[in-house]
Amino acid sequence: MPIPFEYGSGFPTLLRKEIKRFYKVAFQTVAAPVLTAVLYLMIFGHVLEGRLVVYDKLTYTAFLIPGLVMMSVLQNAFANTSSSLIQSKITGNLVFVLLAPLTHLEFYSAYVLAAVFRGVVVGLGVLIITLLFDVPAMHNPFWIILFAFMGAAILGGLGLIAGIWADKFDQLAAFQNFLIMPATMLSGVFYSIHSLPEIWQFISHLNPFFYMIDGFRYGFFGVSDVSPWLSLAIVSTFFLVVSGLALRLLQSGYKLRH
Repeated sequence: MPIPFEYGSGFPTLLRKEIKRFYKVAFQTVAAPVLTAVLYLMIFGHVLEGRLVVYDKLTYTAFLIPGLVMMSVLQNAFANTSSSLIQSKITGNLVFVLLAPLTHLEFYSAYVLAAVFRGVVVGLGVLIITLLFDVPAMHNPFWIILFAFMGAAILGGLGLIAGIWADKFDQLAAFQNFLIMPATMLSGVFYSIHSLPEIWQFISHLNPFFYMIDGFRYGFFGVSDVSPWLSLAIVSTFFLVVSGLALRLLQSGYKLRH
């Protein structure tokens, strides 16, 4: 009897395994991040609604919603790959994945696509719930989808790098708390960078996460702090750098096979 494709090929099997891993605890991996984003919206929206008008026409709540959606996408894409890999390393079951006839590209693709899937699911959940507060415009869905998927893929790759590098949860938490969280929170989620002093505007332009948020928000409103094409160029370059580094680490077996 021929072996079914889903069991005869390593890539789709690993992809299904990674999706099922977070799906089985969806209350923690999907519902909890959605609730966190809604709390951000309720608190910041209540405090600042009516006091700020962004881009001379947007209410603060409408401005905030795309930022919260994209922030949720990025953070959960990172969490999916990083937590999966560090758990597999600590429990010792990573060896069974490494023994499978998988190329480093298949390994990378399965983990990152699962991260993209989780990030997009959480982002959609946040968007649906926040529609109860305000309904942002959809200027160009193409930019929304493009930046959502590219941002999730980048953070999935970063999560893979963090999971490979870390030997314990403390190291992974340091990577997330001192790199991912500051870069995400200071990327313009809660504000337009034009409201910042010039020195902080300059610093913001050095943050690649800013371009992910700004390009994503452009898809909703048709206005942004920088050109969406510039954002796309920088985000694409960052994606290639992250992917190249992750693939190199997988190919060399750094902290995985040695």
